[in-house]
Amino acid sequence: MHSPATNNNPMYAAWQRFRSDKLAMLPLIMLGIMLLIALFAPLIANPRPLLAYAPQQGLSMPFWRSFFAPESTEYCIEQLFNYCSLALLICWVMRLIKRRFIRRILTLLLLTALILPFALTRPKLERVDYRNARMPAGAFQIMTLLPYGPFEQVGEPLSAPSAKHILGCDELGRDLATRLIYGSRISLAVGLLATAIAMFIGVVIGVFAGYRGGWFDLMIMRFVEILICFPVFLLLLIIMAFFQEYKFEQSILAVIAVIGLTGWIGMAQLTRGEVLKQREMTYVKAAMASGFPTWRILFYHILPNILGTVMITFSFGVAGAILSESSLSFLGFGVQAPTASWGGMLRSAFNDPLSAWHMTLFPGLMLFWAVAGFNLAGEGLRKAFDPKTSTNKG
Repeated sequence: MHSPATNNNPMYAAWQRFRSDKLAMLPLIMLGIMLLIALFAPLIANPRPLLAYAPQQGLSMPFWRSFFAPESTEYCIEQLFNYCSLALLICWVMRLIKRRFIRRILTLLLLTALILPFALTRPKLERVDYRNARMPAGAFQIMTLLPYGPFEQVGEPLSAPSAKHILGCDELGRDLATRLIYGSRISLAVGLLATAIAMFIGVVIGVFAGYRGGWFDLMIMRFVEILICFPVFLLLLIIMAFFQEYKFEQSILAVIAVIGLTGWIGMAQLTRGEVLKQREMTYVKAAMASGFPTWRILFYHILPNILGTVMITFSFGVAGAILSESSLSFLGFGVQAPTASWGGMLRSAFNDPLSAWHMTLFPGLMLFWAVAGFNLAGEGLRKAFDPKTSTNKG
């Protein structure tokens, strides 16, 4: 039984409507699977054993060093995903503690302590071929499902799918399935983080412009209208070319920053319109007449009532950011080699798409999975927060 307060909560009611929409729940589940694959990528595809035993050395876990200190040019994003995977496991285990206060304190302490191994561990170049190494008597090792790294050349270039490489190899002989899995980290990182940056900037500007009005609103909106005149994708190309000129190594951070800092305009316009509508409502006028401070009116009254619109726009924005990153990588201005990127894989098959059909098909399917999933989830959110729309159409 749910309490009356829960049943009267508009967010709870929207969630119930969203759950009843199978066309919205299915992509949400599929996106959840993609996120779990991205989070636990080192446990699915890794050239180092998860567990190894040798009579003279005992038990060891060779994959841990590369887990805390990834051998990648985009080590910041790799470390972020690895940290989140362990943090998710810690939060799941901590749910076994019944007392809420103790559970929160322990969870906070463990999540803080978890930062230390990522900060203190240094990368170590290791050229041990665990797959083909001769095992002494009594020794064993447990490998991952795909015992390959995203940068290893382990097969014939552009070889078709086979029993050894289930999705084939790319133009350099790297396992395509492994690179697709690690490429999901790139796309999700760009989509979620860039959209979060754009949402934060757009919501802050839109809320204050809509609430204050007057000259402040006039100046902000004229500035927004000037920015709209610039072709955004061309601006992305120019800025990314500038970063490449100065050999910026963390190319994914540049992509995230550029997409985030150029994608807030639509969010600001939408948020401003919603705030203008809410500002004329009776409950806001009553709060203003009662002398409530501005921050309380914004955070406790207006923002909760426009949260649905922000969530819908966020979902569509993630899909757009993933497409922008893939387009930039396809043109050679996005995430740089050797980092795995779906757009970069599509670019590799551009010269001979028929012979490298698997290099076109599988990255394209991954892009379709992600973009269609976020778009369908956004459409489900729109119906959940505005049930009159679906009723009228029916």
